[in-house]
Amino acid sequence: MSGKLLHFANMMLRETSEAEDAVQEVCLKLWKIRDSLDQYNNVEAFAMKVIKNWCLDRLKARKPVYVGNYDAFQSHQRDDHDPHKLMETVDRMRLLYLILDKLPEQQRLILQLRDIEGLEFEEIEEVMDMNTNAIRVNLFRARNKIREEITKYERNGIQSDKAAADPVL
Repeated sequence: MSGKLLHFANMMLRETSEAEDAVQEVCLKLWKIRDSLDQYNNVEAFAMKVIKNWCLDRLKARKPVYVGNYDAFQSHQRDDHDPHKLMETVDRMRLLYLILDKLPEQQRLILQLRDIEGLEFEEIEEVMDMNTNAIRVNLFRARNKIREEITKYERNGIQSDKAAADPVL
């Protein structure tokens, strides 16, 4: 579970050391209330909610700074020796991160929880304190915005069809 928390915190805070601190603090808080955790239907969703709130507090306390973290991404590309393909893929990831940064916070978090963390809608309900319909609407809007921005970018570049956005999503 701590791996999921770390990944989520890292995506929110965009700083590995601060994300590690967040997970450590949240795990400590959960440990302190371990005897009362059985009152929660889904402890993992509760932990994700706690880490989300902790990260939001940290983000409010500082001015957001974009720090790209491509280590995990590049580890998937090590077998690929084509520098042009690698450059294109890194550029697409940068574009995706820039687009994600422009999304409203709620849409970005829901997209992160559903598409990256793989949480079910019921778990996202617990984390975000929203009903499933609102989550689905926000997820739809976030995906459409990403597709729209990538299509706009691709039109100004080499490709001009909407299908160019699909490999990134």
